Amino acid sequence: MIRAHILICAGTGCTSSGSETVKEALKNELDKKELQDEIKIVQTGCFGLCALGPIMIVYPEGIFYSRVTAADIPEIVEEHLLKGRPVKRLIYNDPAEKDAKADEITSLNETAFYKSQKRVALRNCGVIDPESIDEYIAMRGYEALGKVLTEMTPKQVSETILASGLRGRGGGGFPTGRKWQFAAASVSDKKYVICNADEGDPGAFMDRSVLEGDPHSLLEAMAIAGYAIGSDEGYVYVRAEYPIAVKRLQIAIDQAHEYGLLGNDIFGTGFNFDIKLRLGAGAFVCGEETALMTSIEGNRGEPKPRPPFPAVKGLFGKPSIINNVETYANITQIILNGAEWFASMGTEKSKGTKIFALGGKIKHTGLVEIPMGTSLRTIIEEIGGGCPDGKKFKAVQTGGPSGGCIPASLIDIPVDYDTLTSMGCMMGSGGMIVMDEDNCMVDIAKFFLGFVVDESCGKCTPCRVGTRRMLDILNKITEGKGEDGDIEKLEELANTIKATALCGLGQTAPNPVLATIKFFRDEYEAHIYEKRCPAGHCKALAIYTIDPEKCKGCSACARKCPVNAITGVIKSPYVIDQSKCIKCGTCVDTCKFGAISKK
Repeated sequence: MIRAHILICAGTGCTSSGSETVKEALKNELDKKELQDEIKIVQTGCFGLCALGPIMIVYPEGIFYSRVTAADIPEIVEEHLLKGRPVKRLIYNDPAEKDAKADEITSLNETAFYKSQKRVALRNCGVIDPESIDEYIAMRGYEALGKVLTEMTPKQVSETILASGLRGRGGGGFPTGRKWQFAAASVSDKKYVICNADEGDPGAFMDRSVLEGDPHSLLEAMAIAGYAIGSDEGYVYVRAEYPIAVKRLQIAIDQAHEYGLLGNDIFGTGFNFDIKLRLGAGAFVCGEETALMTSIEGNRGEPKPRPPFPAVKGLFGKPSIINNVETYANITQIILNGAEWFASMGTEKSKGTKIFALGGKIKHTGLVEIPMGTSLRTIIEEIGGGCPDGKKFKAVQTGGPSGGCIPASLIDIPVDYDTLTSMGCMMGSGGMIVMDEDNCMVDIAKFFLGFVVDESCGKCTPCRVGTRRMLDILNKITEGKGEDGDIEKLEELANTIKATALCGLGQTAPNPVLATIKFFRDEYEAHIYEKRCPAGHCKALAIYTIDPEKCKGCSACARKCPVNAITGVIKSPYVIDQSKCIKCGTCVDTCKFGAISKK
């Protein structure tokens, strides 16, 4: 008889931290103590608190262990599983609960990280074994597919999704139900349902986590979409860089075939639908729908002019719909709970929830799912725990390379499609990179623009040449060679690219530059006119100085300097020759007395 379940995260984050080793150590220890018939180990998807991995939760108590290692396993088995005494040093201690009693164990759902969240798309991640179709079915899996095939017409399905207010979670925010209606209205002998799982934004891992933790939810939703538009075939385009996701998707597809939930005559209704995987090579431009379809067809992934739109002429020239993983992850819940239920969450024009991948200078890096309209302050300070080491929050980049930076002064804005767009930013797929006082905003703009330059397919001149020219100017500014008029040149180039680039990648590429100029123009001006980086980040503009009051004259810095820029006499203050200094920072790392500072 099973008396306890131990859930171990097997997502990419925890796997990279050694969760597989922890699982094997646990299995061996249970065998050693002859507990294998009493304790069941379940590998799950991501719990969300990625910074605390490897993560382990013991039920029925719900004890949440973080940063578990194989060396901790004997103690957990002996103390917790045999003697009933949880190992307190490994229990996650919510830093927000300062007044909690020492012996009090807080429910995971009551921690600051979780209590402001509403998990809809992530409902099964960290809860079920993603490689078990039976566990998915136990969570009402494939019930929605059965409902639409036996109780609803294709038209009613699209109308339900439209009434829910669900908008595409991949960046554009187009109404999902409307897209399905367009495809359903197109007359053709063949139609396709496509999932865009080519998640390429730096710091974004929302879709990957859903694929790794709840792959059947995607398959079920795609089958529902197929029924709604009159399609019998679907493709999941997922990057080969996601090996765990690819493996679990294939397992899920095989299981669904075995159970008759994919293939011919599903639920005995005469409806046929099958799904194939296509692996991408990691090209960011293939996240754009027309480039993605071109890649599936076996050609180089380059975008095409629109119209015609995919709903009219898409994959292999046939009507097609493309949605990303998170969009599909909401479908079954809308069918089961009703359009009104989904529309009750969020704002007037942005319904439901949104997953964000919190990264950068934030205490609680990981995945969060919050109702649309939740304030940025709630996400950054309450859920994310703020910036570590007492640093001040400065800005957050939303939407990846296509998004923009929101300054700390706007931390109370609601996070939804229209608010972000009105500020020159965008929701994007959900990456959220937090920055503190040490980040240079000119350098941040350069980083994201550099990513776009590297990933541009080169098909159109505005993107291929224009972004490169903008990057050249940003490099010049951060190297201390900026000139009067550079900011205006950046703005002119950015607006031209936005108006003339072929696809969404090029059209949104200048957003990080425009947003940082809008909110942090003073930093650009300091770089250009004062030859100074306010954040002290840009190496070429840094000035290293030695405080004569703190210098002990030990000569350690002079001996370590690679270019002999530091001179002096033993037991007397040393000085740095700025004409020779190469800004390497070795002197700062060497000094034991804090006498050297960077300005």
